[in-house]
Parts: sequence; structure tokens; C-alpha cells
Amino acid sequence: MRTRFRLLWVLATAVACVWSGSPAPAESEDAAEKYTLRYRFQPGETIRWKVSHRNRVRTTVAGVTQTAESTSDSIKVWRMREVQPDGSATFVYSVEQVQMRQILSGRDELLFDSESDAEQPHGFEQVAEAVGRPLSTVTLSDRGKVLQRERELQTTPVENEGDITIPLPDEPVAMGERWSRPHEVQVRTEAGGVQAIRTRQTFTLDSVRHGVAVIRVRTTVLTPVRDPAIEAQLTQSAASGEVRFDVDAGRVLSQQMDTDKRVVGFRGEASSLHYVTRFTEELIPGELRTASVP
Repeated sequence: MRTRFRLLWVLATAVACVWSGSPAPAESEDAAEKYTLRYRFQPGETIRWKVSHRNRVRTTVAGVTQTAESTSDSIKVWRMREVQPDGSATFVYSVEQVQMRQILSGRDELLFDSESDAEQPHGFEQVAEAVGRPLSTVTLSDRGKVLQRERELQTTPVENEGDITIPLPDEPVAMGERWSRPHEVQVRTEAGGVQAIRTRQTFTLDSVRHGVAVIRVRTTVLTPVRDPAIEAQLTQSAASGEVRFDVDAGRVLSQQMDTDKRVVGFRGEASSLHYVTRFTEELIPGELRTASVP
């Protein structure tokens, strides 16, 4: 596994969480009511989220077992520049601070804190360079689709080039209704080529209580995969979970994404891989400015 690239990846935005179970019907609002879910922002506002990523990969190849663990805690920032009448918003995306930790079998522990460390260990240089600098300018529709993206820091691949938040349905939805988003994952074949694997994220409005919608997210691989080597590459794309969305304010309050996948035979019959990760994101209190609902 390429641990360094996994560490760079954790500063990106991406998006889902673990299903914690449906609430009792008595605690939910009218199940027959339909809700219009839209992102709502105000010009000049700044929104911050605490982002946490925990990752553990255990591999066994030719009788040798290695474990790689990494953790990252960061502050993600969206600074709104303008909001159009159709609800689309343009903002500057950046990461204000980050704390990272890496442990590899047989090697010394590596630590980096952007707030206190003047120098960073080898492998953290690009992450350190990105902290506190604009990474991209993004125009996002009120349904969560990226309309335009201009990278500001070309040398730092810490930003996820895919969708930066969950998509919202075009039409109002009632509890239990679903919408979906197709996605393709590029994987390397044994011959050195590239293969596109089709996946689909399905979103279900699970409940709405006190203006907070709970959205369950599930990822399904659509392309038949029989090669363990390819299956191993898909472990990072297998997360499912839960998002809490403020219906009136029009933004994500929190989300959690978990993956726990095992693959046998990815590099020979006696090889195995166990990939466990948790990604969480939480809106920082005090940064929320509720927009008026049209």
C-alpha cells in the first residue's frame, strides 16, 4: 500500500458515514411530508469543519505481516465569495491546520503538527506546504454538484478531485425515499493498464427531527470483480454511512464513514489484506449562519 498517498488523501473532502439505525417513528416528523433539500450559503461567510481520519491496513504476503496505521485531524474551511440567485455558491477551499501520525511496522513513529512543528518528517512536505493556503476555488450548485473548480496550489495533490459533498435530490423527498449517484473508480490491472470500475452511491432520507435530516449512504460496486488484486484497490471506495444535514441552514452538520474490508489472495494465494478506516466530519460551533429560506 502507498501509505504516503493515503496520508495526502485524508485532507480531501469526500462523503458518507456508518448507519446507526433508524429512530423510532414517534420521534420523527410526519413520514408523509416531503422535504426540499438544498445547500444554502451567504456571501462573505466562513464555514469550518473538524475532519478526522483513522486508517489501519494489515497485509500478509509470503508469510510476512506488516501493519500501517495513520491518523489525521484537520480543520477544513470554505470561505464564500459570492452566491448567485439560483443558489449556486463560489468559495475558496483551504485547510487551516493539521495533526498527523504514522506508524509502520519496523519503523519509527512519525508525527507532524502544523501549529507547532517548524519542520516536518520526510513524506509530509506536501501536506505542510498546503496548510493555510488556498487549495481551490469551487462553484457548487445548490444540489451539491461541482460546476467549476480552479486549483490554486498546483503542486499539492491533497484535494479530492471528485465530488466534495453529498448530492441532494432534484425533487422533494419523503422519509424512506432514495436517490443515487454513479461513479467510476480507476484501478490498475496486472498487465499495467487501467480499468474503470462502476460504483453507485445510494442515499436514503432516513428521518427528519427538529429540522435535521439523517441521510443514510450506501456504496455498491456494479462492475463484476473477480480479481482479488483489483478488489484490494477498491477497499477505499467501499464506505457506507450516515450524514446529518440541517434542512433550514442548508449544510452538512456531521458525517461519518466507515470501511472494514478483507481481501484474500490479492498478491498470491497466501496473501491477505485487512483495511479498516473511519472518516468523520463535524461542523464547528459558532461558524453556522442560518440563511433565510426562500
